[in-house]
Amino acid sequence: MILKANCNNVAIGFSSWHNITVVHESIRILQAQGYKATRPRKLVLGVLEEIDRPLSPYEIQEVLRARGKYLNHVTIHRILDLLCSLNLAHKVLSSGKFVKCSLNAIEGCHRFMVCQHCGAIQEFADKKLCQEENNLAQNLGFHTEYHLSEFSGLCSRCYRKRFQLAK
Repeated sequence: MILKANCNNVAIGFSSWHNITVVHESIRILQAQGYKATRPRKLVLGVLEEIDRPLSPYEIQEVLRARGKYLNHVTIHRILDLLCSLNLAHKVLSSGKFVKCSLNAIEGCHRFMVCQHCGAIQEFADKKLCQEENNLAQNLGFHTEYHLSEFSGLCSRCYRKRFQLAK
């Protein structure tokens, strides 16, 4: 299930829904925007949901190949571009890989916290931070079309492990 916590205008996504449900919701969004739910799009959505970690187009291709399915990596790139444009997937800046959007029902700027040790990703949306960035850009005479940002550090689990080992 995709649970959304919203405190002080901060939404945090936790994904644990059965992948069929999330894929169906993504397909519904695709169709609502006038796109067809093609077999290749369904396959890529399914892999992003099931693997639940950042994947490159080549890694997606390898997962599909291991399942007896084949998609050209160029096709996968195009599908990922479409999914990103519809906020159904995001490109992780630090790795250049892609993850499913766990906050696709929430409009606005989505950001990530990326663990440098285990690679865990936490997606969040913060309306106040988004507005502050827009204000900063406006004060500098810059028109913002979109925001790209992610936080890099250690997740709580890796931080605890490191702290316990240091004792």
